[in-house]
Amino acid sequence: MTGTFTTPGPTHPVATIQRSTARWLTTGGVVAGPLFLAAGLVQGLTRDGFDFTRNAISQLALGEAGWVQTLSFVFTGALLVAGAAGLRRTLRRGPAGRWAPALVGVFGLSFWAAAAFPADAGAGFPAGSPDATVMSGHGAAHMAAGMIGYLALCAAFVVLARPLAARGLRSWGVASRVIPVAVLAGFMASAASVLAFTAGAGLGLLWLSAVMARLADAPGDH
Repeated sequence: MTGTFTTPGPTHPVATIQRSTARWLTTGGVVAGPLFLAAGLVQGLTRDGFDFTRNAISQLALGEAGWVQTLSFVFTGALLVAGAAGLRRTLRRGPAGRWAPALVGVFGLSFWAAAAFPADAGAGFPAGSPDATVMSGHGAAHMAAGMIGYLALCAAFVVLARPLAARGLRSWGVASRVIPVAVLAGFMASAASVLAFTAGAGLGLLWLSAVMARLADAPGDH
């Protein structure tokens, strides 16, 4: 009696490997916001002359130790771009699968633009700077990058509301439509309060982390 022997297949199916790759890439988007905010908090508490009630985190890229914040912009942008690629693999199909990763990618690229075009000095920072801020070309480019980036992020939240609800996460879907309002409100109030701007920007970063982590864990292919 004879038998036929076959070579065993790979231990991990291709689909499993793809999910693992998507999860690793998505991790970039999950950790980007908390790492950026933590780096800004540490610098803000240790840099001479910096005041969270008067200065934006972007200004930490100025002065002798400004290279630390510049690297934070570059690194965060890289993590967000990786997260966008992971989000594309996670959603896979439908309008959300096309638009949400692209919008998060634009958000990531805005951090690279912010690194290339630093904010203007002012409000006493770096130490010794005058209170008044004089808008420069690179300062205007920095502001434009931030505006475009956060508008893209807010649009991404709205787009992601549907796949969140489709995975049974209805409250997350509702929140993803409400959070952009709070983020934009913080930006609109920036002229009156820098803290409002920082809070709005931080909220956007943290909600992106939460949404990407939730989508990576929730089953579904919508």
